[in-house]
Amino acid sequence: MDVDPTVFRLAIFVLSIFVGYYVVWSVTPALHTPLMAVTNAISSVIIVGALIAAAAAGGAEGVWVSKGAGAVATALAAVNIFGGFLVTQRMLAMYKKKEKPKPVGEAK
Repeated sequence: MDVDPTVFRLAIFVLSIFVGYYVVWSVTPALHTPLMAVTNAISSVIIVGALIAAAAAGGAEGVWVSKGAGAVATALAAVNIFGGFLVTQRMLAMYKKKEKPKPVGEAK
């Protein structure tokens, strides 16, 4: 009995969602910043491939599918990258020392 390749790929995709969820939520808070940096690096590699797919040219029918998928992948990877940088910036701000406010009557 052969398994349809689409069903096989869908099963792998669903399993990867579960594995990714448990890996991310089991990370200690001290490791979130390095994890975000690695995620941004992976997304930057993905965006390069997405741009190549969006720039696909050729005489074959269905090129618009790869162009459309590449454009969507580029947009989603860009949101992931910029969101990751914002989250990393907020997390690093938590480690900065806070300045104490000066009393009102004190000279500068």
